[in-house]
Amino acid sequence: MINFILNGNAVSVEDSIGDTFLLPYLRGLGLTGTKDGCSIGACGTCTVVIDGSAKRSCRTKISALQDAEVLTIEGLSQPDGTVHPIQQAFMDAGAIQCGFCTPGMVMTTFALLSGNPNPSDQEIKRALTGNLCRCTGYVNIIKAIHLASREMRKEE
Repeated sequence: MINFILNGNAVSVEDSIGDTFLLPYLRGLGLTGTKDGCSIGACGTCTVVIDGSAKRSCRTKISALQDAEVLTIEGLSQPDGTVHPIQQAFMDAGAIQCGFCTPGMVMTTFALLSGNPNPSDQEIKRALTGNLCRCTGYVNIIKAIHLASREMRKEE
């Protein structure tokens, strides 16, 4: 058995599916917020946070998740539906247009701000290197990350 934590819940899966990539497994569970943009790890739409780091779920095999903690976009919101400050900041800053890249951007931002609560523009750009957006031009995404950073530091 492969045992890991998914959005705060213990999960056990058969070793026989260990070679399956995480993305189709998540989507099969109904966790469709994690998007499939390219299936080769190039676009970032499938980004989840594994043990605090942003990872491409389309390239992560389930066998690599033993004892890991996996967080998807669905795991950021509160049980009552209250969105995470990062999600709110993306909305407030107009950092979403078509929305396809947004879950990956948000999860990359979560990993970034977890390790660096006050990143510079350059640090944000470096963190977002593997996340593609065809709509926003990244300006509002960077604004959203700064806004989320300020809001999250207020909560500490």
